[in-house]
Amino acid sequence: MSEIAERYSDLADAFLARVRATPAGRWDAPSPCQGWVARDVVAHVINGHRGILAAVHGTRPEAEHGVAVSPMADAPAVEPDADLAAAFIACRDQILAMLRDPILARRPLPGGPLGPVPVEEATDVIGALELLGHTWDLARATGGDEKLDPEAVARTHQALLPHHAALLATGAFAPSAPAVRDADGQTAFLRFIGRQP
Repeated sequence: MSEIAERYSDLADAFLARVRATPAGRWDAPSPCQGWVARDVVAHVINGHRGILAAVHGTRPEAEHGVAVSPMADAPAVEPDADLAAAFIACRDQILAMLRDPILARRPLPGGPLGPVPVEEATDVIGALELLGHTWDLARATGGDEKLDPEAVARTHQALLPHHAALLATGAFAPSAPAVRDADGQTAFLRFIGRQP
């Protein structure tokens, strides 16, 4: 498995652990993402994965496991009996298969905050941003483990710095919160992506 696939797998596993640890009564808990509850955060991550896969394969995303389809920056509708863990596992496995395929992994995405880069690069930067940020969002909403992998946080933060204006231009990312003096790496990263831990 490539380094990028390994890094993605680790982040996806951490996100899935927070999904599985969410108490049944906390799915409607407000999240740090304005207007979204915990369920919406997970549905958004699933929807984003499906959008990437559709772009790479030249297909259209499809609803599965009770999670509908929406524009990439939104949170799709979720049926009452949806299996969010199964829905995430299905798209995680497809992303891993794509990253392990040398031809698909190098296929350029048509656009995005990084510009037209190979999908593996987009996954390693924007995908990491999404998984790290929303792992924290879900944990904060549900009382779960908020600790993120410090190496992944530092690597992703550094990779995002040159693309901050492009991220904001998408309308899908909140402006950075003011920096805090002597903040640890996770706090600095979260504030950079618009969270206020």
